[in-house]
This record gives sequence, structure tokens and C-alpha cells, in this order.
Amino acid sequence: MDIILLERVAKLGQIGDTVTVKNGYARNFLLPQKKALRATKANMAVFEAQKHEIEANNIQAKTDAEAVAAKMTDVSVVLIRQAGESGQLFGSVSSRDISVALTEAGYKVGRNQVILNRSLKTLGLYDIAVRLHPEVEITVVTNIARSSEEAEIQAAGGDVDAEASDEEFAVEDFFENEEDAEAAVSVDDEATEETEDEAPAEEEAAGETEEEKSE
Repeated sequence: MDIILLERVAKLGQIGDTVTVKNGYARNFLLPQKKALRATKANMAVFEAQKHEIEANNIQAKTDAEAVAAKMTDVSVVLIRQAGESGQLFGSVSSRDISVALTEAGYKVGRNQVILNRSLKTLGLYDIAVRLHPEVEITVVTNIARSSEEAEIQAAGGDVDAEASDEEFAVEDFFENEEDAEAAVSVDDEATEETEDEAPAEEEAAGETEEEKSE
């Protein structure tokens, strides 16, 4: 299908360009999103008549997007999700989830502006592109964790799995030390018992010596 672009579209062209795209791409995305018009004679005449207005509106929209982008420098969002020990989520995180998190953080971002080609299915930090305007794109860090504490560890560059392993080793060390302590106590008890057994024998021997002297 031949279309006229009403805004810049990556890998297609600039405002006013006439390009050929697949019918499904045009019908399902470009036309409904008002990013393009069918390249008919009537539409081409309409575009030429409104070209300056369309370009002026685009410049204003770009300026507004740049202002928003300046406020979203180093923005990150935390998404708390349940996951298994391997870090695999019980579900997934979609572009809608990220747009909702950004909106709750005070930035109005539509799901179509979040560039995510796949759902996120594991814990971790992800650099996600957000297209505020066809010519203005920023990166938002999405922090997916099982808890706010784990999110802080990940944000600081720590390894959540490593932290868990350290705790596990600490517990194992504790039990090993406890067993060692019990073993040491057992040795001390045996030594005490032997000392107590030897004491009467020594006293008896001392008694016999005194009797010999008296004789």
C-alpha cells in the first residue's frame, strides 16, 4: 500500500514522504495511529494544503517532548513481581506495566510509546526505550525484583542470588561451628569425668601411705 507520512517514522521516512508498506502494517498501525494517509490523489491534495500546519504542529510536539525528556533524565521504575529461585517470573512484564509504572511516578507515557519487542520474564535491570516523539527517545531503567529490598540491591549493582548464597553459607557455617562446640564440650565433660574418677584413687593411695608410716 502507498501512504503519505504525516510524521517521521523510523526506517520509513520523513513528513510528506510517499512510501510503500505492507497492507497489514498500514491498516493496523500507521493509519489508525494517524501517522500516515493513503496516497490517493484526494489525500495528497489535502496534505499539500495542510503541509505547513502539519509541520508546525510537529515542531511544537517535538519541543514539548524534549521538555519532558529533560525531566526524565535517569528515571527508573521498580516493579515488584513474584519469581522462583532461578529468577524466572510467575508471569511477565509488558509495555503496559511499564507505562503504568511511569504514569504512577508522574510521567504520562502511553503503552505505545514504550518500545518493548518482548515481554520481560526474569528478575533484573532492563534499559527500556521510550519514544516520546518520533524524533525524541529516552531510556528508562526498569528494575524487576521480588521486594523493595532486592530492588535496592540490584540498583546498587549487587547480585541478589549472591546475597542469598552468602546467607545460606552463613547458616551452614553456624551449624558446623555449633557441632564443633558441642564436640568440644563433650571432650571437656569426658576429661572432667576422668579427673573425678582419678581423685578417689589418689586419696586411697595417700591413705595407705600414712598407714605404712604409722606402722
